[in-house]
Amino acid sequence: MSPRTLDEYSGQDHIVGSGRLLRRMIEADRLSSIILYGPPGVGKTALARVIANTTSSRFARLNAVTSGVSDIKAVVADASNPLLSEGRKTVLFIDEIHRFNKLQQDALLPYVEDGTVILIGATTENPFFEVNKALVSRSTVFQLKPLEATDILKVLRSAVTDKERGYGDIEINVSDETLLKIAETSNGDCRTALNSLELAVITTPPSATGAIVITDEVMKECMQNRKVIFDKDGESHYDNISAMIKSMRGSDPDAAILYLARALKAGEDIEFLARRIMICAAEDVGLANPNALLIAVAAYQCARSVGMPEARIPLAEACITVAASPKSNASYLAIDKALADVENTDTGVVPMHLRNAPVKGMEDLGYHQGYKYPHDYPDHITPQQYMTDKTLGRSYYEPTNIGYEEKIAAYLKFVRDHT
Repeated sequence: MSPRTLDEYSGQDHIVGSGRLLRRMIEADRLSSIILYGPPGVGKTALARVIANTTSSRFARLNAVTSGVSDIKAVVADASNPLLSEGRKTVLFIDEIHRFNKLQQDALLPYVEDGTVILIGATTENPFFEVNKALVSRSTVFQLKPLEATDILKVLRSAVTDKERGYGDIEINVSDETLLKIAETSNGDCRTALNSLELAVITTPPSATGAIVITDEVMKECMQNRKVIFDKDGESHYDNISAMIKSMRGSDPDAAILYLARALKAGEDIEFLARRIMICAAEDVGLANPNALLIAVAAYQCARSVGMPEARIPLAEACITVAASPKSNASYLAIDKALADVENTDTGVVPMHLRNAPVKGMEDLGYHQGYKYPHDYPDHITPQQYMTDKTLGRSYYEPTNIGYEEKIAAYLKFVRDHT
């Protein structure tokens, strides 16, 4: 069911819709080097096939998994041969281009640069991280997004009715509602949806009338679990954890728990997830709710002890606690401000009265002399210098009036008023 023309191509209107840049390039047959990236099953290879069917240029195809430098040189040799190329440009499609190592990508670069070949690279990884920067700079990068359910539904309908390439010559009874459920469960991956439909058709015996009846129950068995939409080792790993942290920081427990669930379903390391929750508790909640860090640490220890699937429960509790807590980053700002002073300025020496005097005779030199033990004074506070001489008057911790930190701020004001 791969599309043969742009009119048959479903989805990605942001790049191949009417008037869009890539559509203009394809229809005018004025293609320059491009890189298509996006998750599996969204139409990268299908778009390359459409270009192959549309362009007047010679079209060559390599797969980075099975090809090497010698294959690149063979394509270049044919492209440079006027008898073989017949004066036409050569479009080279490389699937999974991120799997080419640096040597292979470097071997390709000069021929893209001088126009010997026009590159179409397809990748599931972010090319800005995984593809030679020189190749990226000489290409137009197009991001393909997960397909909408309506786009996949359109393809599934065609698969059921198309007599040439689909199941149009077989009587199949399947409702649009069932097809839509296939589309929604595939999470934007058209290949998954088509494979599931095919499995349902070939494993369902005909009814008494000879028709193949595909119900919701049949499709549920053929699709099993909803497809996880990201790879725990790929770019989406970082996108998902970033979204989880930002949702906790932004006090949206519903969003935070959704991204946690996606991470768990994708098989993320539970210790990694617990560490991110602990960091967020310390950095973003801070002393506005000191218990948040305690709960996050307890969740980390519990998750390590019990493992999955039970670990999901303490992780969820910690995630929700952090998201639902009042926020303050005053502690985080305080330590960074102090570290900057230690790194960039002379912060002086520890005052003598604060120094330790573990050995007899050290007090005679001034160590510990004059220190006032706060518990001997009213309210357990007394005036004395704690900062070094060179940092007197410097302020690092500035508590907010949010959550428990409001009480801290009130106490510190009380201390300063009485010292």
